[in-house]
Amino acid sequence: MKLLQRLMPGLLVITLLQVNAQYHPPKVMQAIKMGSFIDALMKKMTLEEKIGQLNLPGSGDIVTGQAGNSDIAKKIEQGKVGGLFNIKSLAKIKEVQKLAVEKSRLKIPLIFGMDVIHGYETVFPIPLGLSCTWDMNLIERSARIAATEASADGINWTFSPMVDIARDPRWGRIAEGSGEDTYLGSQIAVAMVKGYQGTDLTKNNTIMACVKHYALYGAAEGGRDYNTTDMSHQRMYNEYFPPYKAAVDAGAGSVMASFNEIDGVPATANKWLLTDVLRKQWGFKGFVVTDYTGINEMIDHGIGDLQTVSARALMAGIDMDMVGEGLLTTTQKSLKEGKVTLAQIDAACRRIVEAKYKLGLFDDPYKYCDDNRTKTEIFTDANRTEARSIAAQSFVLLKNQNNVLPLKKSGTIALIGPLADNKENMPGTWSVAANFSKATSVLTGLKEVVGDKAKILYAKGSNLDADAKFEERAGMFGKGFSRDNRPAADIIAEAVNIANQADVIVAALGESAEMSGESSSRSSIEIPESQKDLLKALLKTGKPVVLVLFAGRPMALKWENENVPAILNVWFGGSEAGYAVADVLFGDINPSGKLSTTFPQNVGQVPIFYNHKNTGRPLAEGKWFSKFRSNYLDVSNDPVYPFGYGLSYTSFSYSDIKLSNTSLKGNQALTASVTVTNTGNKDGKEVIQLYIRDVVGSITRPVKELKGFQKTALKAGESKTISFNITPNDLKFYNYDLKYDWEPGEFVIMIGGNSRDVKSGKVNWVK
Repeated sequence: MKLLQRLMPGLLVITLLQVNAQYHPPKVMQAIKMGSFIDALMKKMTLEEKIGQLNLPGSGDIVTGQAGNSDIAKKIEQGKVGGLFNIKSLAKIKEVQKLAVEKSRLKIPLIFGMDVIHGYETVFPIPLGLSCTWDMNLIERSARIAATEASADGINWTFSPMVDIARDPRWGRIAEGSGEDTYLGSQIAVAMVKGYQGTDLTKNNTIMACVKHYALYGAAEGGRDYNTTDMSHQRMYNEYFPPYKAAVDAGAGSVMASFNEIDGVPATANKWLLTDVLRKQWGFKGFVVTDYTGINEMIDHGIGDLQTVSARALMAGIDMDMVGEGLLTTTQKSLKEGKVTLAQIDAACRRIVEAKYKLGLFDDPYKYCDDNRTKTEIFTDANRTEARSIAAQSFVLLKNQNNVLPLKKSGTIALIGPLADNKENMPGTWSVAANFSKATSVLTGLKEVVGDKAKILYAKGSNLDADAKFEERAGMFGKGFSRDNRPAADIIAEAVNIANQADVIVAALGESAEMSGESSSRSSIEIPESQKDLLKALLKTGKPVVLVLFAGRPMALKWENENVPAILNVWFGGSEAGYAVADVLFGDINPSGKLSTTFPQNVGQVPIFYNHKNTGRPLAEGKWFSKFRSNYLDVSNDPVYPFGYGLSYTSFSYSDIKLSNTSLKGNQALTASVTVTNTGNKDGKEVIQLYIRDVVGSITRPVKELKGFQKTALKAGESKTISFNITPNDLKFYNYDLKYDWEPGEFVIMIGGNSRDVKSGKVNWVK
């Protein structure tokens, strides 16, 4: 009996452990299993092999059938490579993976990343265009299709979504993001991560997302790519950080550090950014990769030689080095000299290996190498149909005077402009996996949609730009452009002759795909002068003119808005852009896109965005100029087109706002409602937008902030009551001390079809 009494505590502990083991949630059991596997693996790894996992070179000279002879092959066999990026073709990926899992000592599989930014071979609109759908289901679906296609071709990691808030249209990479707004950008970040990663990363049709560029890259000074960024911490937390955090909260597996500096320290070596905020405050558990040669570039930033900057990157929280090989070549020396610790190397290695485990690569290194999927799941008819539909819903109708649009499928239509018959430019920037020969031009789209019902005449009309050197710098040659060296007047005269034979003119003008994107900043954001001369000549014919605008950024369209009857902004719509443009021009699809950026009158207004601060000397609403107020002498403060703006082939009216209460306390909820009516004669979709202004705060607050939206279909003549539920969570912000909370006081509730034209009501909310 005494023996039993002595044994009882131990037996009880064993029993409790057994019970607890039986009732661990599946996710906990998976984490325990992963931890045990990685512990065992890392005990076998040499220091060199651990550092090798941190190395992400490009695919270099790898050729199908000769991967074993490539420069990179030896490093893979020696365990000095953790992954490769931008390698395309299943055959190549199979060969390279075979080197890793059959010829390296520990047989650790590689991860394969690619810039799958807005589609794989089936290309969707550029991200800025996608954001103008204001439809999270469509955006998530585009990412899901991209993941399915990429994974069918061996890719398991994408360097997307780019969630940088951008308010300077001179910056070319504004094309890759979701615009100027924090709330909309956060919603899109979540949708993209969900689309790529799905609900189970071990499935062979999901891929790991990489949120970029962390952080503040979109606020580059002067709109010049890679440039310095400097802002207050309040602005970081309130305006620029939320989309990154939203993507992290949605479970993104990786994050990419940005090129720019923050508080004087490049992001790639910024411990506060990568460790204190990302890991400690936000709880990020994935791995952090540099951008292309991000470590090496810190030498030019001026903070040290390659060994120094590599050590600083590792200490700050970088796990993987893209291309530069600074970590690969200097970390052992830094360890010996005490500049980094083994614990830091182990932590980085562990995160890389965990990512591979979560992707299921240790169970099956070839899980993404299914030849049947490659043949049946890429650039399918179903995917192309969805891309066509999504593209049409990304277009924004900016002007439609006298209902020029939609066009009739009859008579004679003149299609004129350097972008009219140029399928290579339809996919837009960062379409690295696209087969440009399979894209559809506007000319092809119009001809196929109208068939023999109407006659389509075509003329190029102008070069894209008057300056051949500019075209060369923009990388246009080889993208379907051939320069016409005749005098500009002769090229225009030919187009005018064609236009005079038509009933209506469609002018396909604007930017080429390579005039936006990385390293494509512009000091002028107007339509190039050579094209504007063409447009003026077309208007002089007296025929109705429709401007089909191609753009990778908000453009300054003051003159065009004042003189052109109809303007349809089509961004770069992807591989099915030509068909989608035709669908909207002829009214088969009613445009429903809304701007996610503000369009300025001229570049001198930049940066211009809707949720600005009021200043101590605000200009009275509706006024242009008032001395000693915050305004310009030569133009009003107003944009040409405000954030959230977009027309339809029908019209919508809004009732006054109905508020469930005007005095609230604590955690009470407020319901704000409007009745929206389709007052036109066509069915259409409207994006109903909710904005809130915090009138008095402990720090200055924006004049309005987007806090909700609903995209709703309304039949001609139909009315719907749209309601928004508002709680104190919608009122929170980071105060001077970076405490996230709401403050009592007066709030203006606004609902409308864009950020300018709203109905409003006031409430008082106390704690």
